[in-house]
Amino acid sequence: MNIRLEKPQDWREVENLTRESFWNVYRPGCTEHYVLNQYRNNPDFIPELDLVMEEDGRIIGHVMFSKAEIVLDDGSVFPSWTFGPISIHPDYKRKGYGLKLLQYALKKAKEMGIGLLQMEGNIEFYKHAGFDLACKLKIHYHAEPRESDVPYFLAQELIPGYWGHREGTYCPPKGYFVADANPEAFEAYEATFPQKEKLRLPGQLGYEE
Repeated sequence: MNIRLEKPQDWREVENLTRESFWNVYRPGCTEHYVLNQYRNNPDFIPELDLVMEEDGRIIGHVMFSKAEIVLDDGSVFPSWTFGPISIHPDYKRKGYGLKLLQYALKKAKEMGIGLLQMEGNIEFYKHAGFDLACKLKIHYHAEPRESDVPYFLAQELIPGYWGHREGTYCPPKGYFVADANPEAFEAYEATFPQKEKLRLPGQLGYEE
């Protein structure tokens, strides 16, 4: 197993990996590969944390990080960070590769001085990498009631004391909504990949029997 920085010649392979990893997981089809494609030219993108994982010379995983911010209760903005998509090829899922990639990335992020991360994800997985409910740090999610213990909104102080006793509200960076903001551009991009069947499945956002 090897973890290294992504190279420009990896881009298409990594985008296809991301597409395969997320296809029909959170919605019919997926948009994460387009988010990644567009993010590489986004000033919030952190190239030092654009990492791929290889096994036997094959790229099987990828993760990217982004600058973010939290609006404090006094109206000021506090610098923070987020990450994702984090992708593992379907053939290698549930074998510990995702956790190893994330732990490596978090160690590197801390070494860079990144003090606080928040993201949306499954606590049962991300707790193994040190994440907990963001509400415990008094960081609220923009789309949920302030008093809610949002089960999918997670955070971690990589540098103890970085966040302190502040309180504020987080909204994901605009770069994560690029497919919704530019649906025609996304469809044109998606058309460059092999066609795959989009399915409505249990566990997806908004799924109803």
